[in-house]
Order: sequence, then C-alpha cells, then structure tokens
Amino acid sequence: MAMSDDKPYQRQLVRQFREILLWPLQLMPVKEGAQIQEPWDVLAQPGGEHPWSELRDEFSCDPEQFQQRHYSEFVTFLPYVRRFLYGEGKGRGGSGAVDSPIRVFRRNDIAAIRMTLPGADGPQVSLGVAHIDLCFFYDIDVVILVVEIFGNDLPLALAQDALHRFGRAYPTYWEEDGTGGHCLARAEWLARDGSVRAVSDFEQRERYLAFVGRYRAPRFADHWTYLLRPLVPDNSGEKGLIRYRQIEYSRMPLLAYVAMDDARSLTRADFVRLGLVTGSGDSESLPYSARYVRDFEERYCYDQFWNEERKGRPGTRLMSCGHAFAMVGDAGDPFFVDREAGLLGQFRHQYFLLFLIPHIHKATLLMLSDRMVDALNHLNIHDAESVKRFKRSIRQLREIFLRFTHRYWFHEVSDQPQAKELYRMTSNYLGTDRLYDETRQELSDMSDYLESDTLRRQANTVVRLTVVTAFGLIGTVATGFLGMNLFALADASFWEKLAYFIVVLVPTTVLTFYTIVKSKRLSDFLEALSDERLPASAKFQSLVDVWRR
Repeated sequence: MAMSDDKPYQRQLVRQFREILLWPLQLMPVKEGAQIQEPWDVLAQPGGEHPWSELRDEFSCDPEQFQQRHYSEFVTFLPYVRRFLYGEGKGRGGSGAVDSPIRVFRRNDIAAIRMTLPGADGPQVSLGVAHIDLCFFYDIDVVILVVEIFGNDLPLALAQDALHRFGRAYPTYWEEDGTGGHCLARAEWLARDGSVRAVSDFEQRERYLAFVGRYRAPRFADHWTYLLRPLVPDNSGEKGLIRYRQIEYSRMPLLAYVAMDDARSLTRADFVRLGLVTGSGDSESLPYSARYVRDFEERYCYDQFWNEERKGRPGTRLMSCGHAFAMVGDAGDPFFVDREAGLLGQFRHQYFLLFLIPHIHKATLLMLSDRMVDALNHLNIHDAESVKRFKRSIRQLREIFLRFTHRYWFHEVSDQPQAKELYRMTSNYLGTDRLYDETRQELSDMSDYLESDTLRRQANTVVRLTVVTAFGLIGTVATGFLGMNLFALADASFWEKLAYFIVVLVPTTVLTFYTIVKSKRLSDFLEALSDERLPASAKFQSLVDVWRR
C-alpha cells in the first residue's frame, strides 16, 4: 500500500483494512425464447479473448488438501443451504452428485486499485486487489461482481472515505470543481507491473448527461465497464452477447474489515461512520443528528462479543445496515487477524456468504419485478400475438419464481447464534421478505388474470357454439324429420348430386358463420326469450336488437 502525505488524514491508523464490494446486475437474455439462460457458456468457451476463467470449486480439491477454514465455513450453514452453496457429493453407489447452482469466474490481471480522494490536494492511496469474481446463478438472470481490496496502516479517515466513495457505479451529482458527488476523484486499475489498465471518468459530466438523455438509463463509469468486459451495458452501442443493466442503486453493497491498534479508542461517531458508511469526519461529531442515531447500537450493532468495559481487549463489534456489513476489532488479537481459523478468515468466507445470500434474494426479486413491468409495457391487447407473448412471459416468470423459491429462498441459513442474527438483520434491512411477498402476489394476480381471461374466452366460445347449435337444431329437425327427403335424387347423376350439395353447402356455411357473428346478440335474445318475467314486446325488441347497429 502506498499513500501520499496528507496531514488531515494522519491520525489513528487502521492496521489491517479490507473491503468487499458486491455489484448485483440484471442480465438480458442471451438466447431469445429460452426460459433458462446460461450466459456463463460464453465465458467458458475455449479461446475466448477475455481475462475470465472459471474458478475451481474448493471442495473439488484432493480430500487430503481440504483446509480447516473450508470446514469451518461448511459447518456454519444448514444442510439445505450447503446444497445451494456447495452442491452435493456422490452418495453410496457413486451416484446422486448435484452441482451448486453458482458458477464463479475470476480474473487475475488486476493487482491494485489507485484511489485519488477529492480536494485540491486530495490524498492518493494504492490498495491491493485480492480477487475479482463474477458470480452467475443457474436459472436466474442475475450476475454479481465481487471485488475484494485490502491495505495496511491506513489512516482511519482515509479508510472511511474509501468505503464511502469506492463502490459508486456513477456520480449522483457534480461538485463545483467538476468532481463526481460521493465518488473518488480518480480510480485506476493497475496491472502487476504497475501499468494502468483502466481509469474512471467521473469528472466528465457531459458524457453522463448525454447518455441519460439518449438512453434514459445511467451511464456506468469507464473503470467499472472495463472490469466487466466482455459483458457490456444493455443501454449502449457496444456489441456483446452478455448484456447487463442496473438493478439497484448506484451505491454498491459492501463488507468492511477494520483492525485497529485499540478498537476501544474509536468514538461513537467513528462507529456510526463505519457502520452506516458515511465517509470521514470529526471523531467527536456525529454524521447525523443525535435523534436519528439515538438507537444506533440497538438497530445496527451485534455486540455479543463486544464489551468496552472489559479489561484488556474489548472484543469484536459487528454492524449491519443492509447495504453494508462491518467488522471492527483489535489488530493485536491473534484470533481477530488469523486468516485461516480466525475472524479474518470468517469475514472473507462465512460472513461474506451471510451477506451475499440476502443480496441474491433482493436482486432476483427486483429482476422478476422488472421483467413483469417489461412484459406489461410490451402488451398490446389489440394484437393477438402480443397477448400470446405476454401470457407466455408471465407463465415463464411464475415458473422461475417457483424454482427460485425452492432453490434459493431461505428464511434461516444457520443455527449458530451470531450467523443467524446477522443474516436476519441484513435481510430485514433489505426488506427481502416484504419484496418476496409483493412479487409473489403480483405474479399470482397476473396468473389469476390469465386464468380468468382463458375461462372467459372459453365461456364465450361455448356460448357461441350453443347459439349456433340451438339455431342449427331448427334446420336439422325440419330437414331430417322422420328421415324425410324433399328431393328424390337417388337416380340423379353424380354431377347433379354434387351441384345440389354445393348449392346447399354454401348458404348453410354462410348462415352458420353469420350466426356466429351475431351469436352474442342472439344469446341475449335467447336469454330474454327464456325470461318469463319479460313481456312479449320486450322479447320481440330483443330480437330486433340483433340487427340493430
């Protein structure tokens, strides 16, 4: 880690710092008309000109090489969650193996991120990149970009600003000096040789304004679109098989790991800034009003292992507000900084998965909601083909939702108290239960509408057939009474019989179709005719109405 000298940032240090960003994105269909998309096949093709390669499952290693941290991660979760995360091995007899529905691709060509903070003399810091992953999920059109960065001996204020500003897909506004609001002044992806691979363009306001004016969609910063290639934004002129669009807010969810010399030295304002990711500020001043954060500890902190009054080390404070999870402890605590069996290893694996799962839920539900809106926007009730496509889309969405419910949806993921409580906190703040109920109700309403519409159409068809049958019965009985033949054509030639057949067939067909055209009004007439309370004049008027425009 390298940092330029900047005195305002020179205060207490974060000895070990890690940030894991999650960026959920909605994928557009690769194969039109296919219900289950497998976009990772594009990346998995041999000879592809891109830096992504599929990550080998850690559980696919030699059993003798299986590590303790893998075991600790595995036993954290309940059996049905394990099947989702890791799949299922072969049972007795060598059969029954089930793969995990998660497909992970990793790129290893980016070694560091160089951040320049806003300001006339904004500090510059280079942080290492631990890994950059793309997580695909079977049967749901969602991908999540995962970026983990790390550094040592960072000023606390700089770490707070990095958490606040790094994970921004685009500026929400611009400062007077032209820098993007809440964004880094400059972000640069660095290769292992120190060369710059991509640079942000937050300051180019006109490009963002023109893009929104043209596409009615936000423009993603250059360094993020570079990271995702060959995936390309859906609302752009770039060519690419895998296209994505925004599904959540511009601020990416994140996890933060902060190891201090003395975690007890952090003030309440420092904890609020870390837990709610508000950026740097005076340690003695709250970033929000005292009334707003009066119950901060009760709402956002999990303090089972945190005790400021304890002699020696205070322990570990865990915080979750839905879009962020933070772990704070002492750098001098061997268990807190242990990458294998300690909390640092758990942060990068167990707690990462506890945070990832509810964000998969939210992204999927938002994706389904977006696709429902898209189906409605393309519905033209006067176009039969449009109606058919709409019905097909809704049926497919309902099937996807059912499979999502049985494969991905969990109310609880662990029986371990801290894992159980932190998962509940994150899910509650994201509102996934409410969003799930809303999506299920919307799909159910649409499904009920389609079923009722189908029944209505069938009922109308039955009415028309009944009317045709009722009026056709008159001619059938009249011409077929006692097998009566009006014309003796037994001795007629074939061509005479054919001529009579055509003469009868044509008017009968015309009459039948005409009866179908008037079947709705004729059914009203039959209903009026069968109503004993109506006078004869009203019944006659109903008959006249059959031909009235």
